[in-house]
Amino acid sequence: QVHLVESGGGSVQAGGSLRLSCAASGNTYSAYYMGWFRQAPGKEREGVATISTGGDTTYYADSVKGRFTISRDNAKNMLYLQMDSLKPEDTAMYYCAGGRWWTILDSRGYSYWGQGTQVTVSS
Repeated sequence: QVHLVESGGGSVQAGGSLRLSCAASGNTYSAYYMGWFRQAPGKEREGVATISTGGDTTYYADSVKGRFTISRDNAKNMLYLQMDSLKPEDTAMYYCAGGRWWTILDSRGYSYWGQGTQVTVSS
């Protein structure tokens, strides 16, 4: 089991950057595939980025490809999402999630979720 806590959200103008962090508890963090998801008001939850257990393979939603970078530090039990060139449509609650079975950007494969951190991008 893993407990996840996100941080780093905030308000930023379009074109700006934010770095989200996710701290994981437990000594099996490196065994989990990890991902970032987001949900805007009135919209379905969307997979943003995901990373393999060793950090060598990543996938991104088309909407963020080239602007967002997911990374992890297994020694520190940390997951990150570097978000550059932010757009107003990136405004959402962002969640980190972990799972044993990699379903890439399908949230159904992720068993553990953080409480979320809000990102607001103004035009």
